[in-house]
Amino acid sequence: MIAKSRRLSLAKAVIGTPLLAGLLAGALTGCAKNKGELVVEDGVGVTALRTACPTVEIPEMTGDVTVFTDPARTDSQAIDLVAAITNLRSTCAEAADPVTSEATFDVEARRTDTRGARHVELPYFSVVMRGGTAVVAKRLGTVAIDFADGQDRATGHAKAGASVDRAAASLPADVRARLSRKRRAGQADAAIDPLSLPEVKKAIASATFEHLIGFQLTNAQLEYNARR
Repeated sequence: MIAKSRRLSLAKAVIGTPLLAGLLAGALTGCAKNKGELVVEDGVGVTALRTACPTVEIPEMTGDVTVFTDPARTDSQAIDLVAAITNLRSTCAEAADPVTSEATFDVEARRTDTRGARHVELPYFSVVMRGGTAVVAKRLGTVAIDFADGQDRATGHAKAGASVDRAAASLPADVRARLSRKRRAGQADAAIDPLSLPEVKKAIASATFEHLIGFQLTNAQLEYNARR
């Protein structure tokens, strides 16, 4: 499990990344989190069953936000509004080049003061990350939430797109050949797991992308989430 300080620094890296003009082409599949990425075949080889579509996820500590009536306070009596991202889903045009993915999600919000109708807009980020460490593209958006008079709960809806270059999201031919090559008992490298080789690990990481969605929090909001 990643230490809380490490998770916090990763969240800060994503949130603090400067805004780019648009989503850049990159590579990504989601490391070991993707389904059916690499499977062992008969114990003597590995068949690559990778998808060029990026894995869509919510980075830890960025999936909810708390707004206070007084910026100097963080106690429960000063909570104005809380919101959380839910129902994150994605569709992907894997046959296209570049590969395009669209994520849709809901934001469920609750306010403490139900007097009067109220319109709220909460900022969110859409980030393409490569290899689990490098942010290659970022966009910001806002999700609108409308409370009716006397209503304490409301839901907003939003979407965000990502674009990934197919070539960048594909393993090099020599790496694919190494992974899928049949190994026979008695061969010098029969006992060596190709996935353990540094050059193979590097190639897989380079061809691994994620589409990350979360609230564009202030430093104070992020620190509050980390303390809870």
